[in-house]
Amino acid sequence: MRSIWKGAISFGLVTIPIKLYSATEQKDVSFHQVHREDGGRIKYKRVCSVDGEEVPYADIAKGYELPTGEMVVLTDDDFADLPLTTSRRIDVLQFTPADQIDPIYFAKSYYLEPDGQGAKPYVLLRDALERSGQVAVVKIALRQRESLAALRVRDGVFVLETMLWPDEIREADFGFLEEDVQVRPQELKMAESLIDTMVADFDPAEYTDAYREALQEVIEAKVAGREIVAPEAPAEQGPAVDLMAALRASVEAAKRERQGAEAAKPQERTAAKSAAGTSAKSAGKSAAKPAAKVAVKSAAKSDGKAPSDGAEEESAPRKRKTRRSA
Repeated sequence: MRSIWKGAISFGLVTIPIKLYSATEQKDVSFHQVHREDGGRIKYKRVCSVDGEEVPYADIAKGYELPTGEMVVLTDDDFADLPLTTSRRIDVLQFTPADQIDPIYFAKSYYLEPDGQGAKPYVLLRDALERSGQVAVVKIALRQRESLAALRVRDGVFVLETMLWPDEIREADFGFLEEDVQVRPQELKMAESLIDTMVADFDPAEYTDAYREALQEVIEAKVAGREIVAPEAPAEQGPAVDLMAALRASVEAAKRERQGAEAAKPQERTAAKSAAGTSAKSAGKSAAKPAAKVAVKSAAKSDGKAPSDGAEEESAPRKRKTRRSA
């Protein structure tokens, strides 16, 4: 990984030099816009909408459009006077329980690595924070934007989770929240039963991006010149008419799926043991054949006769049969 920012954690009178790295990356298949006829890349020009002339990048400024349609042009000097910190510090503001921060506030994750002589204070703050069960609420300026962030520990490393500001979270203003929707106790109990049936430890490795895998297969098929066969899309089910019946059927299906998964585990272990035993037997037979041939040849030499083992006698007819069939 390559660090994208250097700075320091400011914790009271303690300063911890760190490097910052992106903790996540998108695995989407990327494309270029190209000309359909010859595959040539599409290029764009920066053209002024007023005079139609191409504008050099050095002459481009930022503009803020007013409700009236008028444009306020801001220059680099205007931005230079803003109170955005340039000290490259991560200021610890407070410590708080992690469950008090709604995950909807989290925007992007970064790893922090100690830099230079910062290993000892880094480990000190990390261990103290981990033992406290708290997360640090900090403020940081990245890419011309000041953000709140949560500092927590994951696998022995500080993770910085940048956060949105409160006015950047939209209200869930939906009409059904004002409606008096009645749910029967039996339906609620059946829904809870379905949840209990589907409870499991979360392992993200069990899930894959089916769309990305299918798209990659399409690209590989194009490269290889093969015909692309589209899989049949599963039939979409409409909303349930009888909610109780749908819940009951869902519970039964979830139970069958879990029982099938549990029954498959012993079979997989038995198959693995069987495969291991077969491999061992095959290896033993393969090792025995050369030893047998060596013993036969040695015995033949001691008798002064040419070796004539059964394997060589049987191989000759097979070769003749092959030539006749050819």
